[in-house]
Amino acid sequence: MTRQFEGDQLIVATHNRGKLEEIAQLLSPYGIRLTSNADHELPEPEETGTTFVENARIKAHAAAKATGLPALADDSGLAIDALDGQPGVYTADWAETGDGRDFVMAMTKAHEMLDAKGAEEPRTARFCCTLVLAWPDGHDEVFPGEMTGQIVWPMRGDQGHGYDPIFQPDGYDLTFGEMDRWEKNRISHRADAFHKLIKGCFD
Repeated sequence: MTRQFEGDQLIVATHNRGKLEEIAQLLSPYGIRLTSNADHELPEPEETGTTFVENARIKAHAAAKATGLPALADDSGLAIDALDGQPGVYTADWAETGDGRDFVMAMTKAHEMLDAKGAEEPRTARFCCTLVLAWPDGHDEVFPGEMTGQIVWPMRGDQGHGYDPIFQPDGYDLTFGEMDRWEKNRISHRADAFHKLIKGCFD
């Protein structure tokens, strides 16, 4: 039996305003006041985990401990089957340049690695998201989500972010980079995890 969320305040353990907006929309029926790490001037904890759940737990528990409020964190990334699940938890790291993140470089790297391996089409992959809801007493609940699809080349679309222009979800002709933002949010790996979170802790 999962622990039910009680109260009207929740920290979203992120400095990403876009992510906060997405989560606010998903939780809007529940009358919860959402704030973020940025609102509380909390630093980003070092993500030392080797799995999505480990990194999400680090972020959620750090925010809950610092504020005394329940905190929600996610860790997400792209796992490409022919690359043995890479980039996985290092999805963002692949884009690091020292001066910020260059996802065109990261997408090109993925494409070149697939070509070097002679990976056959369809080049299957999945976007993964793990949500962790943590309480100040150290308890947490974990909810994984995923969206399966394939890697396409060349890049298509300028919507979304990250690797969206090379990921075409199963059942669709568009990449995430070509989809309307809210349509993508409705079907995405994060939406899958959120449906489980809401069923487990809010309904």
